[in-house]
Amino acid sequence: MSDAVVRLGVGTRLLYDGEVAEVVELLCTASNNEVVLNVVRAARIVRVAVKELLTSDRVRVIPDRPGPSSDDAGEIASVVLSALSEREKRQVLELAAHVREVLTGYRCGSGDLAEAGEPRAQFEPGLPLMVRYKAKASELGVSVRTVRQWVSDFGRDGVAGLVSKSARRGPGGRVDGRWVEIALEVMVEHTGESKPSRTMVIDRANARVLARFGAGVVKPPSRATAFRMLGELERRHPTFRLSAKRNRDIADRPTEVHGKLRPTRPGEYVLMDTTRLDVFALDPMTLRWVQAELTVAMDWYTRCITGIRITPVSTKSVDVASVLYQCYRPRPAGRDWPVHAVWPEHGVPRSVLVDTAALERPGAASPAVAPETIVVDHGKVFVSEHLTSVCRRMGISIQPARLRTGRDKGPVERFFRTLREDLLQALPGYKGPDVHSRGSHPEAEAFFFLDELEAVIREWVAVVYHQRPHSGLVDPRVPGLRMSPAQMFEHGIARAGWIEVPRDRDLAYEFLKTEWRTIQHYGVEIAGRRYRAGALATLVNTTSPYTGKAKGRWPFQLDPDDVTRAYFRDPHTRRWHTLLWEHAPALEMPLSEDALDFARTLAAARYTYPDDKVAVADLFQRWSLGLGTTPAERRMALRLSREQSALDLPEPQGEAPVSVLPSVARVLTAGTDDGAAEPQDEPVAETGDEDAEDLQALAHEDDFYADALEDV
Repeated sequence: MSDAVVRLGVGTRLLYDGEVAEVVELLCTASNNEVVLNVVRAARIVRVAVKELLTSDRVRVIPDRPGPSSDDAGEIASVVLSALSEREKRQVLELAAHVREVLTGYRCGSGDLAEAGEPRAQFEPGLPLMVRYKAKASELGVSVRTVRQWVSDFGRDGVAGLVSKSARRGPGGRVDGRWVEIALEVMVEHTGESKPSRTMVIDRANARVLARFGAGVVKPPSRATAFRMLGELERRHPTFRLSAKRNRDIADRPTEVHGKLRPTRPGEYVLMDTTRLDVFALDPMTLRWVQAELTVAMDWYTRCITGIRITPVSTKSVDVASVLYQCYRPRPAGRDWPVHAVWPEHGVPRSVLVDTAALERPGAASPAVAPETIVVDHGKVFVSEHLTSVCRRMGISIQPARLRTGRDKGPVERFFRTLREDLLQALPGYKGPDVHSRGSHPEAEAFFFLDELEAVIREWVAVVYHQRPHSGLVDPRVPGLRMSPAQMFEHGIARAGWIEVPRDRDLAYEFLKTEWRTIQHYGVEIAGRRYRAGALATLVNTTSPYTGKAKGRWPFQLDPDDVTRAYFRDPHTRRWHTLLWEHAPALEMPLSEDALDFARTLAAARYTYPDDKVAVADLFQRWSLGLGTTPAERRMALRLSREQSALDLPEPQGEAPVSVLPSVARVLTAGTDDGAAEPQDEPVAETGDEDAEDLQALAHEDDFYADALEDV
């Protein structure tokens, strides 16, 4: 009888609900098979179906002799054999042939497949086993006891039983498991502390073993074995190899299984996040190198980037709201973008269009989606009152990610890495992801202004990222098919069967910052700026219907990037009106709130009683002349402007998709035209009218900063 089965009949003993029982009768019919059990201790009779004996956890048969069981300490044969290398497997098979020759006289175990000269005289099947044991021991140069052990192992576990016990033993060898557990305990205790050395962990583990179990109870491993064991424990709890911050992140991983959001259509989940870019940028207002932060919105289902915004130094809640607004109203595409990178303005994929005349319009830089849920982290700008109010007004749910769990927004985090590796490191001014990766003088290279850098990233997303197959975009019904984000958007539209478009043309006002002010006879004053419009005339000396914190005041919408205008909705007609700043007619361009504050600071240092008109005029004069706050800053700005116009950087190898972007090519190839101006001598930092006239003449000849203002 095989050892894998147990005969079930009268007299078979088993455990039933934890009590010993014995089969006293078999009831076999055409429709059902049952057994009658006698529970010995309870002295009761129970009828149980045979099927329950085979499948239920309530019953367990007690075998008469040992055999294979799931409770065995050893591994199954397939696990043991598959873990062997080819050389080890050949050695085991050769040893199995010797064992079969001892038992049967034939290396293959059967006379039907006998090789030439088999059976050999010393292994005749009729000879006693001990004689054959001695012959094989003499042939292989081992003891008879070893041959007998081989035969015993082969008879119990087959070929897998001949595998060396050392090959099955773990990397710790014969190290006491108690020492291993205590060493792991010491490593876990250093999760929130500074990174320890391996020697200190070994010393503390040895001391703790001695104190807990006493002298001579647990034998500590040798130094080499202890180091090897710590290398294995490093996989279970990283402590020595990675950074301390990375070790803490790994230790904070949840041990239980968590669910995963699975989007089924475009716009169902939109991921939003902000990261600091690894490229230096230049602020044209202050002429200083600044850190740039990138805020993006990504449609989870398609991986399409639906909103992009770059801000200097830090990101505000209104910036995040503007990125969310781009999901509804995408920015226009570049004039020189390729056709395949431009999206139709109404958001329907090109493959769905019937009227080809619609393709002749400029188009959008990204697809339009209507977010149903946004997934954000716990940054202040993402949980601000401004953004939450906008989402409530628009009917958007906010799904916060878990604290310090970046994998909850894994796709957008992976996008940031792709952006750095595929685009940013190919741009001038790249400074690396950390100080250890930074070059000697990255700020001495060619540079981008903030608006230029945003244009480059926006163009790369449309031309390269949206058109490249993405490994995470798959259709389970079509295995092996890899789609690009643009193709996945078309797939999502075909799957959902509809598109969603904003119904209000004045949707943008919903995303602006609200300021509460009173209406006076001269207009409205916001942060020291006076705004006027005829629409406010009927509301002068009128009581505001708003209560609470806004009692007696009226709401005005303000864009921090253009404070020359404010927006007000008439409470009677419900129409929006634009209010102009009193100094706006003197300006030919938008003026941000930060730039105005900077201008006021400069004017306060120069004049006793400055006003906004003088401050703005001085700011534009400073900008057009390229003046910094110090002579060294002025020389730096002027030198960089000339060096950029004459710089000819070689194209990086293997980065063709980046170098062919028109926005990047204009910077990398600037100054290569035949008509390019020759570099001018550096002006000497002096004071007086002559120096000012020289600077004005230089600015007139090479008006670099004035050209930079054209696209702002």
